[in-house]
Amino acid sequence: MGELWLVRHGETEWSQNGRHTGRTDIELSERGEQQAAALRPRLDRPWVAVVTSPLRRAARTAVLAGLDAAVDDDLREWDYGPAEGRTTAELSRGGRWSVWDGPPLGETVEDVGRRANAVLARVPLDRGDVCLVAHGHLLRILTACWLGLPPRDGRLLVLAPGRLSVLGHEHEQPVVLTWNG
Repeated sequence: MGELWLVRHGETEWSQNGRHTGRTDIELSERGEQQAAALRPRLDRPWVAVVTSPLRRAARTAVLAGLDAAVDDDLREWDYGPAEGRTTAELSRGGRWSVWDGPPLGETVEDVGRRANAVLARVPLDRGDVCLVAHGHLLRILTACWLGLPPRDGRLLVLAPGRLSVLGHEHEQPVVLTWNG
């Protein structure tokens, strides 16, 4: 079995400010472009598939990292609905709020988990290594699903912008090989 390489897009102005960035299609910041380009040497390897979210911040990260990626709509970030563009601090003014435990947004964490599982069902790891370029919460939920955990357990995995993680197997058990590298 191949490995599943996960690339979180580089920094954006909103990720730098802690604003929930789901479906808003914003560009990478200058630092985000540098982060993406810095991934190029580590991602210069043979892939059986490279897939990206259609949102510009992920697609641009793939290009700057030297990847020729197909697009998969299921790799879009969580639809945050009314939380879009707002920070957790703003949303907690009326009492503690968390994207993981708060009232339903545009999508539930289980909705995102279904999309993540659909992606996992399509990746051809039986043929070699696959690279996915996407978003922080989506990739955290996808990793929880990979590990056989509930999608909500993605809350336990922090993933920084412009970082690389690798999922694989140990004795046929799905594991995290590298996180936030």
